Order: sequence, then C-alpha cells, then structure tokens
Amino acid sequence: MLKGISPVISPELLKTLAEMGHGDEIVLSDAHFPAHTFNSRVIRADGLRAETLLEGIIPLFELDAYATPVIMMEAVPGDSLDPEVEKSYRAALGYAGEVERVERFAFYERAKKAYAVVITGQTAKYGNVILKKGVTPL
Repeated sequence: MLKGISPVISPELLKTLAEMGHGDEIVLSDAHFPAHTFNSRVIRADGLRAETLLEGIIPLFELDAYATPVIMMEAVPGDSLDPEVEKSYRAALGYAGEVERVERFAFYERAKKAYAVVITGQTAKYGNVILKKGVTPL
C-alpha cells in the first residue's frame, strides 16, 4: 500500500499510468469488451466498477487539455444508451467537459492503438471509456 494512492489501483495499473505519455490513451472497458482481441497490454480489474477505478485514477492522471480527453462508445443503431453511465463517469472524474462519442468499430480501432486496456467488472451496456493523458503540471 502507498499513501495517497487508492487501493483499487494495482501495481500494474500504477506502472502503466506512469509509463504513459502525453496523448496516450487508456481504455477502461466493461466486462464484455474483447480486450485481448484488440490490445496486447491488458490489465484485469475484475469486480471493480469503472466508476471506482476512475475515482482512483483521476488524482494521478492529468486529462489532455488540447483534445477531448474522455471518449465513449455510441450506441449501435436501434439500441440506446443509459444516460446514467456517462453521468456516473463524469461524477467519478469530476469532469464537466465534452465527451466524444464514437461508433463501435471506430472505438475498437482506438482500443488497438491505446496504450493499454483495463477490463473492469462494469456490466452496464456501453460502459467503455477512453481517457487521453495530458501534461502533468509542475
């Protein structure tokens, strides 16, 4: 255990967050996301809700100020989003800015290029979110 770091942040996740550079992206996926199909760097956080991880990550992670730093998957045509998912993620991040929504297969392409994918225990439909890292102020 380290002081000031949430116990939900595993050593592997802490190392990954520290390794990421400005503009790198990390995916926090729901439990259904095919993470191993799209990225070779996968961290498991089974049983943890995405909101819980977001609350643990955000004190350690500067969001990008030059691009939309929060990206979520849009609903497949004919399906619908639960607005509570985005609302809970915003609250966990303390974020009131723009959230970019991307089509499912475009989201998969971003996951391929992401620095890492964290599989959470989130079971909400469309519970996937990408965070883009910014420059940590001195």
